[in-house]
Amino acid sequence: MKFVHASCVAIGQFGILLRGPSGSGKSDLALRLIDEGAILVADDQVFLESIDGELLGSSHDKIAGKIEIRGCGIFDFPFLKAITIKLVIDLEKRGNIPRQPETDSCNIFGHRLPLYRLYAFDISSSIKIRALLKNLVK
Repeated sequence: MKFVHASCVAIGQFGILLRGPSGSGKSDLALRLIDEGAILVADDQVFLESIDGELLGSSHDKIAGKIEIRGCGIFDFPFLKAITIKLVIDLEKRGNIPRQPETDSCNIFGHRLPLYRLYAFDISSSIKIRALLKNLVK
């Protein structure tokens, strides 16, 4: 169990963990996903724990339902208390993103999860995440 510097949203029953350094676009991408129907789980700090064979993501009580919108302030949004993480997105500089990535995964507390690298500020990043989820559901 630990807090990680990340954001997390839920699309349906799938939790998406958005990881990256400060300024990489975690909150920005989470905000665009929320605008398209996702639900906020946590912004900036995600509490991860393994329960009953699932990796759960949740927010610290003090910041639950809050998201920082750079240049505007901190806003309240509807949120889910917790969600099972099914997809991990590492946010990187555009030049580090391969055009045709090899299948990759990461291990968090013994849970092997699909891992993709995206540039958060591409307009299509939220669409890419939805396409990845559709591919996972097959």
